[in-house]
Amino acid sequence: MDVKSALQSARERHLQELKDLLSIPSISALPAHKDDMQKAAEWMANALQKIGMENVNIMPTGGHPVVYGDWLKAEDKPTVLIYGHYDVQPVDPLDLWETPPFEADIRDGKIYARGATDDKGQVFMHIKAVEALMNTYGELPVNVKFCIEGEEEVGSPHLDEFVDQHQELLSANVLVISDNPMLEKGQPSVCYGLRGLCGLQIDVKGAKGDLHSGLYGGGVPNPLHELADLLSSMHDDKGRVSVEGFYDDVIPLSTDEKEAYDDLNYDEESLREELDVPALYGEEGYTFLERTWVRPTLEINGMHGGFQGEGTKTVLPSEASAKITCRLVPGQNPDKIMQLLEQHIERHHSHAVTVNITPFDKGKPFVTPFDHPAIQAAGDSLQHAYGVHPAYTRMGGSLPIAETFSDILDIPIVLMGFGLPTENFHAPNEHFHLENFDKGLEAICHYYNTLGETLK
Repeated sequence: MDVKSALQSARERHLQELKDLLSIPSISALPAHKDDMQKAAEWMANALQKIGMENVNIMPTGGHPVVYGDWLKAEDKPTVLIYGHYDVQPVDPLDLWETPPFEADIRDGKIYARGATDDKGQVFMHIKAVEALMNTYGELPVNVKFCIEGEEEVGSPHLDEFVDQHQELLSANVLVISDNPMLEKGQPSVCYGLRGLCGLQIDVKGAKGDLHSGLYGGGVPNPLHELADLLSSMHDDKGRVSVEGFYDDVIPLSTDEKEAYDDLNYDEESLREELDVPALYGEEGYTFLERTWVRPTLEINGMHGGFQGEGTKTVLPSEASAKITCRLVPGQNPDKIMQLLEQHIERHHSHAVTVNITPFDKGKPFVTPFDHPAIQAAGDSLQHAYGVHPAYTRMGGSLPIAETFSDILDIPIVLMGFGLPTENFHAPNEHFHLENFDKGLEAICHYYNTLGETLK
């Protein structure tokens, strides 16, 4: 029996096992589900043991445990580290779910449940792919290590320390993650880079309390005016960030990458219509994909100050604040960008007010070289399973755990996800298309079957 036949014959069993996993309400953000988190970790450990993994261990952290298991008997073959997470998001609002979130329901070719696509369904696929390879050949074509954590949905607060303390245990030739969406339905994709993150809050303080605008307006500084001037100084009229030095370390897009993006023929007009905006916007001279994948940004996420109620109140507020995040690209360091932002704010704010800066999350960008054999092999495997040429993409968002592995373990990362952007992860009625469950399993098996020769 070949691997594809093995997968097909085991499909109903796989779906039942997946339903069992999805029935565990492993919500890491809610202390009331601590026992469920342990139950999910034990389920993962048992699943690894059943498929022949060795050294399976539920390893403690400062929070929820990490599940580890390996199979290291493929001599002179590369080692693949597979990352996933068993925790899920809360389910609120519950009344918007068509079926209970922890009672998996299959309808219209999709499986509905919390965690179906993010990330239980996708990490489950890697377990079943390894099982199919083991059952078919009696061994694996590569060495395999699993690292399945339970805190991704709360920011992986203990993963950095865990990876740092277990560098030798987790050492590998490539890291594979399936916790991201495909480009679109029918269009598989390999993601080889993510932007980093740098965030802060700006608080502007004027008088000791709110003032009557008729008695004091025009005579004392207005924090809202000062904040608006400060924020407007951060971009020019062509969409570029005006912070001095912001672009100094940006690594330009390669010719091959640009051609690959152009070949996607991304329909910006359809996007504009879908978003219902008069026009798209961004840094002049770049396409939408380039602006959101490979160019850095500075965005105002929120502003607050003064009277917010209905009607009018003639007040001159004493305080105003704004929250800002920058998405960073390879070459940029979040600590340096934070310093540049602080210097810009100091140079441009009025000294008639007091300005305080509070740094928020920071994360480094990462990119695996576009032509890396592990990336190209992933694309070949997707084409084998789907019958269409895959897209090679970066993503505009940030995935701190990817940067953690890249920075500490110094290994290439392949993001080969099988979810779709429309599958409601983090929202009611989360679901996973079984078409991608089936083809994704075939792609993963093909990938591991060929990776041993690819990375020699």
